[in-house]
This record gives sequence, structure tokens and C-alpha cells, in this order.
Amino acid sequence: MSRASLLPGEGPIHPLRAGLACRCPACGRGRLYAGFLKVVDRCAECGFDFSGLNTGDGPAVFIMQIAGGVVVFSALAVELAFSPPMWLHLVLWLPLVVVLALGLMRPAKGLMIGLQMRNGAAEVRHDRG
Repeated sequence: MSRASLLPGEGPIHPLRAGLACRCPACGRGRLYAGFLKVVDRCAECGFDFSGLNTGDGPAVFIMQIAGGVVVFSALAVELAFSPPMWLHLVLWLPLVVVLALGLMRPAKGLMIGLQMRNGAAEVRHDRG
């Protein structure tokens, strides 16, 4: 897999690695989030401007598909194999879907931001402040 440089003069940063680490996809060192899902305005390390980036609902849609698929097929397998009562399904699967959704949201949003930068989305500005 070829790695294209994101910014002139910068080394290649793979968006998957930067997204999963919740780091700046431009330099790989700065923090990407100021809160749980609030993206910083600028990278503290390289000064990259994140204000033009917008992932919208993309990460949430992918997370719903992933978490829903895992939980639905797991619940179906457990139902067919053991036929537990409905309350046990609720106790098992509701916490799992919450943990999956919250646990995957930050890396998924970071990955979408990294992919926007790597693929040259129109709203990405490459000024260094």
C-alpha cells in the first residue's frame, strides 16, 4: 500500500494509525480531540488547521452498522443455541452495544478525518498558521 505525503515537507502518516491513536493525521504527534468528540481547532504540534474539516454523521453510521451487526448476529446465535429468557438478552446485549458504540466512535472519527486529509477533501486547508 502506498503512502502519500499529507502536507508538503511532512513525512507520510497513515490515517488508520493516526485515527486509531486519536492523533493529528498531519504529524502523528498532536492530540486530535479537546473533549470526547470535539476536534481541536489547530494541532498543538504542527499547527494544522482542523476548522475546515467536517465528518458529519459518517462515523456514527459506520459504528451503528458494526455494533448492530455484531450484537444482532451474536444475539441470534445465543438464541438459537441456548434460548435464554428475554431479560438475559437485554442484560447481555444492551451494555455490549453501548460499549462498542462509545469505544469505536473516537477512532472512527479520527480515521474519517485522516482519510479526508489524505484524499484531499475540498474543505481541508493546508495552511500552517
